[in-house]
Amino acid sequence: MLARRIFLEHRVAIVGLLLAAVANIAIYALVVRPLGQKSAGAADRAAAAATSLRAAERDLAAAEALVQGKTEAEGELLTFYDKVLPTSQSAARRMTYAALPALAAKASVKYREGRYEVQVDPRKADRLGRLRIRMVLEGEYDRIRQFIYELEMSPEFVIIDDVTLAQDDPGKPLLLTLELSTYYRLESNGN
Repeated sequence: MLARRIFLEHRVAIVGLLLAAVANIAIYALVVRPLGQKSAGAADRAAAAATSLRAAERDLAAAEALVQGKTEAEGELLTFYDKVLPTSQSAARRMTYAALPALAAKASVKYREGRYEVQVDPRKADRLGRLRIRMVLEGEYDRIRQFIYELEMSPEFVIIDDVTLAQDDPGKPLLLTLELSTYYRLESNGN
């Protein structure tokens, strides 16, 4: 009964407090909570965007490095074509025809024979021709090693494709058969 009397005497204040409490709950449910969720979602989206930005920046840096590497490789390839490779088939022959026997003489190895063969693959639209060289040399093992070393260190662009070392008789010098290649730029007519 005491509660009823208090309610009746202070009815206006209690109803006002109850209406204020209901209004607070309604404002919280309709305004504050959705804004809080929205701001939490915005923070999550901002974090995701920052992560995406960092990934995009890494991808951009990788792409820029790739472009830079490609540019450098193209420059080195042009240098290779312009300064290292012989300009024609005849230049490739001149480069190797005198140089290889001279290297053999320098290493005290006897130059027995040499054969040159031009290879151009007509199926490919290559800018390069290949000059294959087969050399047979005779000498002592140390001299042959010296010749191969001199060949690898020479400024001429010659690739050793195959090495065969044989000896007919134990008392005779070794026979070295080398399969070599050099490449040259093809002219517009394929030579």
